[in-house]
Parts: sequence; structure tokens; C-alpha cells
Amino acid sequence: MVMIEAIVWWVFLLDSVGANIMAWCFPDWYKKEFKGFWKHFPVTKGWALFYLVLILWVGTGLYRLGILPY
Repeated sequence: MVMIEAIVWWVFLLDSVGANIMAWCFPDWYKKEFKGFWKHFPVTKGWALFYLVLILWVGTGLYRLGILPY
């Protein structure tokens, strides 16, 4: 049985991986395409990496509780 926590974690994992790809590979494109949005929500490498580490840390806790299958 798949629990809602596992589904939400997978969605956040995909989001954090996407944020890291955007921060590390396409920062100039993001600045150019999202001018008004970029001023309020800049994509920085440090925050994107912190977000990924935080999501992985929560995932290890869910795995140890037996909520994540793998």
C-alpha cells in the first residue's frame, strides 16, 4: 500500500532535482525568461543544494520508518 507521505516525498524530490538542474545548468536562461519572478525568487546554487539535502534527509527518515519502499 502506497502512503500519501511517500507520494508527497517523491513529488518534492522531483522538484528539488529540477531546482538543482535549473540552478547549476541554466541560471542565465532563468534570469532572462523570468525577469519579474527572478527578482523575488532567485535560483541560487546554495539554496537548491540545501533543498536537495533536506529532502534526502527526510527521505532517509521515511525509509527508516518503512514508509518508502526503496
